Amino acid sequence: MGSTVALPLWLAVVMAALAVWALLDRLLIPSVRWALRRRANKAIDELNTRLHLRIKPFKSTRRQVLIDRLLYDPDVLDAVEQHAKEAGVPRAVAMDKAKRYAREIVPSFSAYAYFRIGTRLARRLSQLLYRVRVGYTNSDALREVDPDASVVFVINHRSNMDYVLVTYVAATASALSYAVGEWAQVWPLRALIRSMGAYFIRRNSRDLLYRRVLARYVHTATQAGVVQAVFPEGGLSLDGALREPKLGLISYMVAGFDPQGPRDVVFIPVGVNYDRVLEDRLLTGAAARAASGGRPSFRISGRKLLGFMANSVWLMVRGRWYRYGYACVSFGKPISLRAYLAERSVDLRMLTAERREAEIARFGTALMWELARTVPALPVSLVALALMEEPERGLTAFELKGRVHELIGRLESHGAYIHIPRRDREYAIDVGVRMLLLRRMILQENEQFRVNPAEKVLLAYYANAIAPMARADAAKARSAEGATGQPSGAIAPMPVV
Repeated sequence: MGSTVALPLWLAVVMAALAVWALLDRLLIPSVRWALRRRANKAIDELNTRLHLRIKPFKSTRRQVLIDRLLYDPDVLDAVEQHAKEAGVPRAVAMDKAKRYAREIVPSFSAYAYFRIGTRLARRLSQLLYRVRVGYTNSDALREVDPDASVVFVINHRSNMDYVLVTYVAATASALSYAVGEWAQVWPLRALIRSMGAYFIRRNSRDLLYRRVLARYVHTATQAGVVQAVFPEGGLSLDGALREPKLGLISYMVAGFDPQGPRDVVFIPVGVNYDRVLEDRLLTGAAARAASGGRPSFRISGRKLLGFMANSVWLMVRGRWYRYGYACVSFGKPISLRAYLAERSVDLRMLTAERREAEIARFGTALMWELARTVPALPVSLVALALMEEPERGLTAFELKGRVHELIGRLESHGAYIHIPRRDREYAIDVGVRMLLLRRMILQENEQFRVNPAEKVLLAYYANAIAPMARADAAKARSAEGATGQPSGAIAPMPVV
């Protein structure tokens, strides 16, 4: 019993390391996790006293718990069984696949990452690139939204800056949970985006198991009252106009809605517009390739991108940097799903699949129309649309200003928001003209302004942002909506003459 046992030094070091790890794992790490979680919960409680739309407990639930709940949801288990039968694989293999999907989708929200890192970066980047303005907010209607409702911000998709800009502008209201495409699945962007509460989606996936897992997560988050933000167009607008809506995510949110349940779902249209979209030439180039029968892919020249960035930095150093005009965000009238369905005398749960799909499409079209009304008119869009109404004709400064004034009157009569810098229409027109001249989208010849033929497509891109609400038939479309708010016609882009 008193004999000595000799051990090699390397083995003694390994045993000591394992003992230290066991001590940390059993005693210290749980205590540190508890302290950090307690501090995070206190921070969220403090934030909730300032936010109108409170951060719900669902967002602060541990990610692994959410993944387990999602995997053992009855609908997901049924989808796993169905996938195993159809693919001819063991159930365990199908379950592993569902687990991979769940881990890919479920976010890991950090209030610190969102409010201390994300929103601060969003504010600085937005203010560096643009003169940021908040347009129409409908404050009274927004204040009347039930704080316990599931709120969904429905945003038009003009630029990848939309995520940054809306996060900054809405930071005082709540923490938004975005649906983000595969483009963000790169390190280290993936971890940051997930920590800000965003969830990743495969927009064009045909895998029924994946779509069922995604549907159950979105439905559960909506039921739990998570504030979400969606881009119903499913991608960036290639021609500046609103695209046909893709209602997959919205259908997941509303298909199982209980009109008599404790929580309403409220959709808030959010219109975004820019005097200059950073990707405008890439988008119109992709639209041209699509029109010629090719794929609307984005071709980015690394040399041109680096040159653009280097030139911007050089201008900053020399004090000649100018921001890219105005960026404006407007908030439209909240649309209660409960009130909408009551007006229609519809319960989506009771309908056949075909009728449910038709009702959701009808609701989606109404949402898109309200979204079109919410998109703010900015100086560049106003001047572009005024010139594109007769693109072959030159206009004197007096004629152009008359056209823009008439256009503003039309837009105001249809309820659109027009951002007039300094409340001076003459100055707003001068701002729009100056930006278009600097980019050579319009030309000044013989005291007349005319469309540059080489840039007609790009000019139409900016005009299309506000064209639907400026057309003469907009009033007819609006009057034909009836009580449901359903427009009679589609929102189409302005043709390039």
